[in-house]
Amino acid sequence: MPNYLNSLYVNYIKRLLDIIGSIAGIVLLFPLFLIISAAIKITSSGPVLFKQERIGLYGRKFEIYKFRTMIVGAEQMGTGLSIRSLTDSRITKVGSFLRKTSLDELPQFINILKGDMSIVGPRPPATYSPYKGYDAYPEWAKDRFNMSPGVTGLAQIVYRNNVEWDERFKLDIKYASDVSFGLDVKLVLKTVEKIIKRESVYGEVFLKKDKINIKQEN
Repeated sequence: MPNYLNSLYVNYIKRLLDIIGSIAGIVLLFPLFLIISAAIKITSSGPVLFKQERIGLYGRKFEIYKFRTMIVGAEQMGTGLSIRSLTDSRITKVGSFLRKTSLDELPQFINILKGDMSIVGPRPPATYSPYKGYDAYPEWAKDRFNMSPGVTGLAQIVYRNNVEWDERFKLDIKYASDVSFGLDVKLVLKTVEKIIKRESVYGEVFLKKDKINIKQEN
């Protein structure tokens, strides 16, 4: 794609597609939102939504939304943010299903509509992990914050949650430098494929170069 078209996509069209996609997602999936909300309320005590402060574009903080999948206060118990298995006792029964199907991420359509996030982009880290605040990140890693964070992205397709953050950051930076409409479409399609196949978020490495041209950098 010519540079001027790529710039047009990144600066304008990508945001327009995010708005259209988030509105369509909220409207079409609203009945499912209600069903999931009711299931969470009936089966466990606590709020329907899990809210957490994350770091977004240019280091700005925002509150991410997810359907709650764990007991209240789970972050202060056991291994904290680290979850290695769906058998983690802090995960609720409904939460286990939501995580397997990635349905817990649906409320992020609201984040996209608000402009906090994009459909495709680097995943936004918490403000206290893996580094304590934006200023604590190595200079090279800050480049990944030059793109709006996404619900899905290159690092999620390749690695999921199976490598250290710094390795994911390398792919985030690669995505930021190579972003295009074609790449975003491929990543969305691969995300849907993985959800349908229910590929595990835990315990398996997804370093497959299938249909996405990825050259690992040293």
